[in-house]
Amino acid sequence: MAITIPEVVLISSTSSSTHRMPLLGMGTAASPPLPSEQIKTAILQAIEVGYRHFDTASLYLTEEPLGQAIAEALSIGLIKSRDELFITSKLWCSDAHSNLVLPALQKTLQTLQLEYIDLYLIHWPVSSRPGIYEFPIKEEDFLPMDFEGVWTAMEECQKLGLTKSIGVSNFSCKKLSDILAVAKIPPAVNQVEINPLWNQKKLMEFCKAKGIILAAYAPLGAKGTIWGSNRVLENDVLNEIANGKGKSVAQIHFRLVVQFG
Repeated sequence: MAITIPEVVLISSTSSSTHRMPLLGMGTAASPPLPSEQIKTAILQAIEVGYRHFDTASLYLTEEPLGQAIAEALSIGLIKSRDELFITSKLWCSDAHSNLVLPALQKTLQTLQLEYIDLYLIHWPVSSRPGIYEFPIKEEDFLPMDFEGVWTAMEECQKLGLTKSIGVSNFSCKKLSDILAVAKIPPAVNQVEINPLWNQKKLMEFCKAKGIILAAYAPLGAKGTIWGSNRVLENDVLNEIANGKGKSVAQIHFRLVVQFG
């Protein structure tokens, strides 16, 4: 049986107020990277059980298998229309220059085999040397971001209908303020790491006051990555709650994140 996922309305979109983002999405980043066919299969299985929101990025190298999965889902009737899906992708730091934003999104669309995406995010609030796609970024390759120039280019992408909404990722209150000071179209979403051990309360309050949806990545922690740990799933208090409720630890964590808003 397919699951039903609650949705939230995004402000500042090119569509009407009915442009909605499913609250639960499937991330496609993997560390270390997985074979494309394995990613495609996982996405198809996710669509089959009810997932409609998929998150990718140029850095993840998963835009191509996601696009292939979407095409196959349409061909075999898992979905009737591409419009049933909500697709998020991100602008990498080396493309975070005013003259490179539009070409980067056009390349993403070509790789995904799509005419538009639903949400395009600035991946990090920094720029890096053009042409270099790597993480972590070498210290000598970091460059200060031209917030006004980059955000104006993001706004142009939305005006052209290449993305329905635009937003940011990994932005603090201060960096969001820098964007809001120059924005004609404010960010619809700020995607950051949030979980029960890092609830981002100050940022949550700031975004709520500004009408920006705060989206959580790594809600279960980030075991096996170069930057995360398994402290979330191994937390004694949350395991005790899960046992008492007869639920999995993951279910308790997702419930908490949803209750955070």
